[in-house]
Amino acid sequence: IREGQAFADSEFGGRVTEVNYTQIPTAVFTTPEIACVGLTEAAARERGAVRIYRARFRPLRDTLGGGQHRVLMKLVVAADSERVLGVHMFGPEAAEMIQLLAVPMGMGATKADLDATLAVHPTLAEEWVTMRTAA
Repeated sequence: IREGQAFADSEFGGRVTEVNYTQIPTAVFTTPEIACVGLTEAAARERGAVRIYRARFRPLRDTLGGGQHRVLMKLVVAADSERVLGVHMFGPEAAEMIQLLAVPMGMGATKADLDATLAVHPTLAEEWVTMRTAA
């Protein structure tokens, strides 16, 4: 979609527009979903020191409702600048969250920016802004 928009803007809109291929949100629509945006942990380590933040849990709605979903969330953060380099998730609603997290990542969000965001409780998404300890 973005490539088509960039082409139309460049060819017909009078604005030369380029697509940023470094942060492509990606999702696999399995049950549960798998999604990511940005660098993998391995690719980030090739560029320098990183901090990894993880959350592994069973969602409250499954705990109370008898569901069996498990969730894994991971933030890959540059050790020096604290910039979020990668976001990875395995669990319900992963695609929706990755699409939204691609926006602040594209703006250069840091771990401190996520930490300063108020959490909506109880949601899966609150984990992104409450991870405090690097793995």
